[in-house]
Amino acid sequence: MTEIGPGDAALKTAFCDYVPQVFRKADFRRWTDWGEWNDDYRAFSILEDGRAVANASLMRMRLLVEGREVTAFQFGAVGCVPSHRGRGLARAAMEAALESCGDAPVILFANKTVLDFYPRFGFVPERETLFAARHEAMPGGPPAPSLDLAEPAVRAGLAALSSEGLPVTERFGARAYSTIASWYEANKFARPLRRLGDDAWVFASVEGDTLYIDDVFARRPFDLRAEIPRLIDRPITSIQFGFTPERWWPGAEPAGEDTEAYLFVRGLTLPREPHRFPAMAHT
Repeated sequence: MTEIGPGDAALKTAFCDYVPQVFRKADFRRWTDWGEWNDDYRAFSILEDGRAVANASLMRMRLLVEGREVTAFQFGAVGCVPSHRGRGLARAAMEAALESCGDAPVILFANKTVLDFYPRFGFVPERETLFAARHEAMPGGPPAPSLDLAEPAVRAGLAALSSEGLPVTERFGARAYSTIASWYEANKFARPLRRLGDDAWVFASVEGDTLYIDDVFARRPFDLRAEIPRLIDRPITSIQFGFTPERWWPGAEPAGEDTEAYLFVRGLTLPREPHRFPAMAHT
């Protein structure tokens, strides 16, 4: 068992080689090259002849639960390479990572193939809710330009907005997770990052007649409704949110359960009200 941090160049290479063997569409190489692997991210890997064969990673998080900040951890990249499955290696990696968490709360998002695995470690499932709003709008005004997170200055700007600005939600959200958001961009999983102003950036795009807003990074409140025409290139009739939009769109309604990423928590009590942890903060 080896703990891998941001300064372990050779070990990070072994971890990066492990990831696509378990998660076919995921990669950490570009994100690592960007310098986004910092002290908040640690990988607990089982090595065999210098090769990572099982892993459980932790991201230190500044969670917000009903406006209260909580230091916690979020699991990610949990698994084992196909050739070594059935030996309890993923369990051993999980146990090592959990031991390092101490009494701190822990969250994770799982796919439906491993829903029976995490309750063995004291995790309990929590329902996540989708939010949507009916809203008709036409394109108008100067289009919000796209920003490229491959540029160091853009990554620095997002980091500042994420750590110093308004959290997108206080019901169940987080602060300072720009390095998670940048991972999605590095893997080309993210919607375009659009600049509404120096202090207001959003991840958003249109599909069909729906505008999807996955996250809002802003230093101060602004009228999101008034900015919608700048985010669209065709008429829309609805908006879907990748977070609980109590701050940015109070009239949004629950639109079913989020069944793409199943939330599990340990040592944390979540609000009774419907909530959705920001999509760009999932590890």
